[in-house]
Amino acid sequence: MIALRHILSLIWTEQRRAMRRGLALSVLVTLFGVGLLALSGWFIVAAGIAGLAGMGATFDVFRPSAGVRFLAMARTAGRYGERLLTHDATLKALTSLRVRLLDGLSGAEFGLLSRLRGGQALNRLTLDVDALDGLAIRLVFPALAGVISALVALIALWWLVAPPIALWVVGAPVLGGLAVLGLSARAALPHSVRAETRQQDLRAGVIDHLRGRAVLAVSGRLPSARAALLDLDRDARSAAMAQSRIEWRAAAILQAVTAVALSGTLLICARHVASGRIGAAQAALALFATLSLAELSAGLLRGAVELGRMRDAARRVVPLLAATAPPPAPPARPGAGVQATSLSVAAQPGLAPLIADLDLHVRPGETVAITGASGRGKTALLNTLAGLVPPSAGLVRIGGRLGYLTQRPALIAGSVRDTLALAAPQAGDATLRQVLDLCALDVALDRQLGEGGSGLSGGQARRLAMARVLIRRPDVLLLDEPTEGLDRAAAARMMAGMRRWLPDAAVLIAAHRDLDLAAADRTLRL
Repeated sequence: MIALRHILSLIWTEQRRAMRRGLALSVLVTLFGVGLLALSGWFIVAAGIAGLAGMGATFDVFRPSAGVRFLAMARTAGRYGERLLTHDATLKALTSLRVRLLDGLSGAEFGLLSRLRGGQALNRLTLDVDALDGLAIRLVFPALAGVISALVALIALWWLVAPPIALWVVGAPVLGGLAVLGLSARAALPHSVRAETRQQDLRAGVIDHLRGRAVLAVSGRLPSARAALLDLDRDARSAAMAQSRIEWRAAAILQAVTAVALSGTLLICARHVASGRIGAAQAALALFATLSLAELSAGLLRGAVELGRMRDAARRVVPLLAATAPPPAPPARPGAGVQATSLSVAAQPGLAPLIADLDLHVRPGETVAITGASGRGKTALLNTLAGLVPPSAGLVRIGGRLGYLTQRPALIAGSVRDTLALAAPQAGDATLRQVLDLCALDVALDRQLGEGGSGLSGGQARRLAMARVLIRRPDVLLLDEPTEGLDRAAAARMMAGMRRWLPDAAVLIAAHRDLDLAAADRTLRL
């Protein structure tokens, strides 16, 4: 529940003014509803008694009927305003929450980001934030409005009718409703969590299935993948139906609680009327107030059965909001290349070091190749030098702007120009074409790419990613197997073009191929 309180605090902080007005309107609407039903019941009974007693001509029908009309109109207008304010404020707050969440993730440490697969992570985060939209609207605001309205009704009935009747009229439906809501929330907790989890898995599975249809068909796994999706769908619908059954049963039990509360109110009021302590119109006021107060629990039922869904979503979202990147390394003077002193490197923070006590200096204009067996720490070293993973020990200094071509660079949907513009928004077409030519990539700037850069071969995608790094003219360039997937001619042309474009850059290459080693001035073997 701590995570839910944190999310609610963020929503309230983001839209404090609108939330206050929405809460005030929510309380007023609830009070208007209680007052409308109670006043209507009292008015009908009092008018009937006056007619039977022959006092109909002198009975004041104008002020009660005006009160009924006022409460009805005010309740309708207030409900509209309350929905407008609270929904608008909640949606704006959740929009801001999404921005803060993605901002936090963009600055998170590399270990966290490397565990998040892009599509699945985005799908989960989107649905988690969506799950929180009912926290204020369906749960907190109706609960606060109900508590305040119940207290006001207790005071009014204590004064207008009788204290014992006031205690029963307020206590029976409110306490009974709270008991039903609490038990329902507890019973629905595992089902709401399972339904949400399966819905997220299903959504991600459908996307992956559609993306990988061709591969699944070629490998003969299309029927089994489809069957797995259908199993997920059945499981998700089963969990949703179990949650709905709990909600239906709770609604039926709330009706029974209302019936018991009404029966008790009728019995107590009958005794008070028989003893002359209250009139029949006052008894009618109490009866209809019981009915209206019983409706407070019904308005909270949906929020109660979805509490598990919101709780788990908040538990996943809140830690990501606090994600922070490691502190930046102390800068070296511009043009100093790459300097590492007594450096120890691990693949992820907390793991055993792969490299220990390394001293390294790559000077401007120099190219150094890192070699070694697979798993020896070449990529881990580049990640540490790039500041993605903090060093286990030692110090790293980078002189000037850094460029890093990773093993699996990500491309975007859109044109080739759009991809390069991410790195150099102000670069003209002539510069873009020049960099593409240096990377031995003969494609039009307006060529459209699909999601993840689909539409290019593996080698073309690698060269486009290289062009995106080079166009920033970094002072320090880290390359992780830059010629992987390229033929010898294209690889040699790209590496030669890289050095012509960046003659003074300090270049460090994690190398497997002879072509990469040939481009180096010296080699560091791990």
